[in-house]
Amino acid sequence: MPDKFNMLSPPFNSLTEAQQQRLRAALDIAYYREHDVLIQQGQACHQLWILIKGTVEERSVDGKTLYAHYTNEDMFDVRALFETSAKHQYIALEDTLSYLLPKKVFLTLCRENSQFSAYFETNLAKRQELIEIAQQQKNLAEFILTKIEPELYLAPTLVKPEQTLAAVTQEMKSRRVDAALVEWPKGDSRAEAADTPPYGIVTRSNLLHAIMLEGYTPDTKVGEIAAFPVLHIQQGDFLFNAMISMTRHKVKRLVVCEGRKAVGILSMVQILSAFSTHSHVLTLTIARATSIDELAFAANKQQQLVESLLNRGIRTRFIMELIAAVNEQIIEKAFQLIVPSEAQQQCCFVVLGSEGRGEQILKTDQDNALIIADEAQWSHSTPWLETLTHTLVQLGYPLCPGKVMVNNPHWVQSQTDWQTTISHWIQTRRPEHMLNLAIFADAYPVAGNKALLAPVKHHLQTSVYGQYAVLAEFTRPALNFSLPLTLFGHLKSSKSGLDIKKGGIFPIVHGVRALSLEYQISSTNTFQRIEALQAQQALEKQTADNLREALKLFLKLRLAQQITNQHHANHIQLGQLDRTERDLLRHSLHVVKKFKQWLSYHYQIRE
Repeated sequence: MPDKFNMLSPPFNSLTEAQQQRLRAALDIAYYREHDVLIQQGQACHQLWILIKGTVEERSVDGKTLYAHYTNEDMFDVRALFETSAKHQYIALEDTLSYLLPKKVFLTLCRENSQFSAYFETNLAKRQELIEIAQQQKNLAEFILTKIEPELYLAPTLVKPEQTLAAVTQEMKSRRVDAALVEWPKGDSRAEAADTPPYGIVTRSNLLHAIMLEGYTPDTKVGEIAAFPVLHIQQGDFLFNAMISMTRHKVKRLVVCEGRKAVGILSMVQILSAFSTHSHVLTLTIARATSIDELAFAANKQQQLVESLLNRGIRTRFIMELIAAVNEQIIEKAFQLIVPSEAQQQCCFVVLGSEGRGEQILKTDQDNALIIADEAQWSHSTPWLETLTHTLVQLGYPLCPGKVMVNNPHWVQSQTDWQTTISHWIQTRRPEHMLNLAIFADAYPVAGNKALLAPVKHHLQTSVYGQYAVLAEFTRPALNFSLPLTLFGHLKSSKSGLDIKKGGIFPIVHGVRALSLEYQISSTNTFQRIEALQAQQALEKQTADNLREALKLFLKLRLAQQITNQHHANHIQLGQLDRTERDLLRHSLHVVKKFKQWLSYHYQIRE
């Protein structure tokens, strides 16, 4: 019985303990020499192979077509277990060691355990869901074990019981807090109570109700309305216990103590903020920034926020949406600090590319443009546009090599001029103009008079509506990059790694962008576009589900390796992926392959 078999990763972690024992008891181990044929094309399969070490190649019987390579913990040939025979040949490329799971046991486990069976279904969305379920237990455990530390709570605002309601209200306002602790003096029976700290508590709601509903005056002493005893928790206790206490007592805050001394106030907002890694605190810092230096301090916290969210297992799409909102706030604040106030309502600052789609996680090159109101006087704008571009560099957004930025006059135009430019791009159909059209199709307003973008986007959509020759040229770039599915089957990789942007992300993003223009969809985010295309029956449900899951996986794998390897490259190192990730990646690239074939047919694009 192989005791070292890995039961911790999907799909084996979905088996019950008894089923795992039965699986272990049925496993055998086989050794194959280099060039040995494990499965012959047309042969019936009687077991599932689960590799321990070595490499196996799946190919056609004539050796001309390579389908996949399998390595440590990879499984094959699942398809043949459900059919009468294998469709391809499997050959050991080196000395190989493998577990063998009998077909009868495998099929029995599939019948008994729906989660185990679902993993082997071809629907990518279902397979990804199983892996996320396995991750959720880990995420919950991490949250439960988080302890209450000083960075999680605010220092207490202490007041004397003889201070008036008016004075306490003013002090809370000046400190920007919504609660204060009333410190009972020595000799007061409440200060001597052994089972509670020597404080009362008063909140903003208490003060409002006292004066407006309960007949107290602003001169009333705060000690008369303070609540006692206070609910409290010790510093170093678990954050989860604080949440339970708040939930049980239906309160929004607890006093944090060291012994009987109050050291802070912990609110439910701060608990939720801790679980989302202080995103709320970051956005407050951005909102309160009064200088570029203060804004840069907040902007530099973004990567720390991303890393912490990723390490806690927060879903990539949630991280993406959160960071998109933070980026929007940073750029809008920079715009407000730099652009003269009289000019701010005469123009609209738009972000393009991944920023416009809300899909930028780590900061990449700037892509932005400016739309100016037709009636605006715009003769002296260049100096502050140059300042704005270089301020964004200071905030962590590098210059765009293609100069798609507001310090480039080509990307600063009036509403009418933008409409003329877009019409020119469409009429000429040149590759560089189709690229510009794709960039502008993702335009999203973040600052200034945001209403200025709508007429320009409407002109773009109406100009391409029904223009299938234009849409075909527009879509062509989605088909230009080859899929990494040949030499290594579903995972072709060079020395620098597998280019996940060219091979996976771009074909989905651009293909969906083209369909969104065809179907007059105004959303810029790729996930929202897919949902809208499904609603209009432009995409079948399974296709839409698989495209969403594939894109999420590509973004997640790229982000994880960018964080781990401290770079912003688009290449995935296959050696850093575990078996389930490689399996999902192969499956996802197959989804892209089918989507590209469908786009080619839909738009009648011929190479």
